[in-house]
Amino acid sequence: MSANLIFRILGLIVFGIIGWEIGTIWADTSVLNLASLRYIIPSAAVGALIGALIAPFLTTRPASFARQAVRQIPTPQLVAGIVGLAGGLLIAALLSVPLWRLPPPFGQIFPMIGAIVFGYLGITVMVLRQRDIFGLFGRRLVGATEETEEKPLLLDTSVIIDGRIADISRTGFIRGPMLVPRFVLNELQHIADSPDPLRRNRGRRGLEMLNQMQKEATVPVRIVDLDAGEARQVDEKLVRAAKDLGCPIITNDYNLNRVAGLQGVPILNINELANAVKPVVLPGEALRVHIIQEGKEAGQGVAYLDDGTMIVVDNGRRYLNATIDVVVTKVLQTSAGRMIFAQPNGRSE
Repeated sequence: MSANLIFRILGLIVFGIIGWEIGTIWADTSVLNLASLRYIIPSAAVGALIGALIAPFLTTRPASFARQAVRQIPTPQLVAGIVGLAGGLLIAALLSVPLWRLPPPFGQIFPMIGAIVFGYLGITVMVLRQRDIFGLFGRRLVGATEETEEKPLLLDTSVIIDGRIADISRTGFIRGPMLVPRFVLNELQHIADSPDPLRRNRGRRGLEMLNQMQKEATVPVRIVDLDAGEARQVDEKLVRAAKDLGCPIITNDYNLNRVAGLQGVPILNINELANAVKPVVLPGEALRVHIIQEGKEAGQGVAYLDDGTMIVVDNGRRYLNATIDVVVTKVLQTSAGRMIFAQPNGRSE
């Protein structure tokens, strides 16, 4: 039996009783007879119907909203808010002693107003100045929240399937927790169940990479339920969630990169990172490469560095399937990556 159904039944009973009491007042009698039942039964029935309809909106819906809101609040802010609320209510309780002595109705109203005002002020001050206030009590208290001070990182579907994020996560360069929204996991499962063999393999690879990261990453990798409002597309939901959390998205999707950038959401692109960490090669530098194929132009040969950078060797066709020494003549940086041009220096094997 679902929670919604249980609360609908409880709402039906409670509001039915309330309707019964209203019907009794309406009939202006506490004696059950044919005349009074004409008022009591319709009133109870209407009350029960209203209770069954609105019960989820008074119970399970607010509870679900509260759970989602609490999940999205960083732990340090949540702790600071609770401490601030307790401090504010304590001050309000101390002030209520002299306020109760005021003549009616001020003696009853002012303590309640004080509790609301000081509770709000306590939460606001603690959340806004949590680092400074916790710092007054020494590094131990600050250290309790430092672990979660790093901003989380949202992972999209493409970067999980790509798999390089698993290698990066093991290096320790990523400091904050990595979050995988539930809708991203659902998309991975949908791809893994695709009838197309290529998509199915990609989806299964993504699920394997996610399982591997949860076991081997140096930071937590969590599956989270995030509220994306009315967004329908996965990319749209991801951008909305990143804006709500104030955190970047890790991706290698060019379109998501552009869309998120236009909306002010920071992006960490794995492809840009890969290009940034490639070894620097300067004109005049000597390299040893293996020519594996012909180039587009006549006489050219093509080789690749260990990181996948393409080297176009002029007059390298005659060295096809051979390892030779080359001298770099030019380096071009394109949107697709880096391209190196070189010439043989005469030695081969």
